[in-house]
Amino acid sequence: MSWFLWDTWQLTWRQILRTLRLPIWIAVSLVQPIIWLGLYGQLFRRIVELPGFQTTSYNTFLTPGVMIMTAFFGGGWAGMSMIDDHDQGVLSRLLATPASRGAIIAARVLHTALTVLIQSGLILVLGLILGARFHGGALGLISVMLIAALLASGIGALSCGVGLLARREETLIAVMNFLSMPLTFLSTAFIAAPLMPRWIRALARINPVNWAVEAARGAALGTDSGMVLTRLALLAVFTVVCCLLATLAFRRYQRAL
Repeated sequence: MSWFLWDTWQLTWRQILRTLRLPIWIAVSLVQPIIWLGLYGQLFRRIVELPGFQTTSYNTFLTPGVMIMTAFFGGGWAGMSMIDDHDQGVLSRLLATPASRGAIIAARVLHTALTVLIQSGLILVLGLILGARFHGGALGLISVMLIAALLASGIGALSCGVGLLARREETLIAVMNFLSMPLTFLSTAFIAAPLMPRWIRALARINPVNWAVEAARGAALGTDSGMVLTRLALLAVFTVVCCLLATLAFRRYQRAL
């Protein structure tokens, strides 16, 4: 276990250094959340006058959803670094070393989670500047960031698995684009559940993105801790399953070499 943790940290640090050399990617990934909060949040600010919203401020309602949406997109591109390392022969060289095989996946998942934590913190600050008001206290806000990181970890592991199987950036982009918009809009990220069509509410119940949105909003607003814990448990199971799928994909990748 100690070797696994050490190898995971060393490989995570490598990913961190790659990000620090190109920090523009973190900034670019924040452009869309700024648009959602700054423009969409203002355009539909009076929608909270409809029954079903838990707050009188749409930015308060929207900010946790945007944080989760950004986490989903951030996790979805984790497989790109895996494909890049395959193309450059880095994966082959790693497999020729005593490095833990599990650490190769775990490092990318951890790096994705750390990146999303930073992005979530920045989005949270932006939401507060734009008038969002939360009642969950500091613990609630920290919980929102951790929930976003947990979702990103699961999606990141899934993305790495797809990247290992496809080995082509075009395929990974197509798969993640195919999943991203439906899963985002089949959730309560932008609209309260009572205002959604019945069939969308039914699909939202089995949507991991919606689990994260509901948990994040509940933690931020300080309401229904039982619901938050239930959604967290579901997200944890989802993340474990995605990590197992990524591990199976990595074993298949090794056999194909």
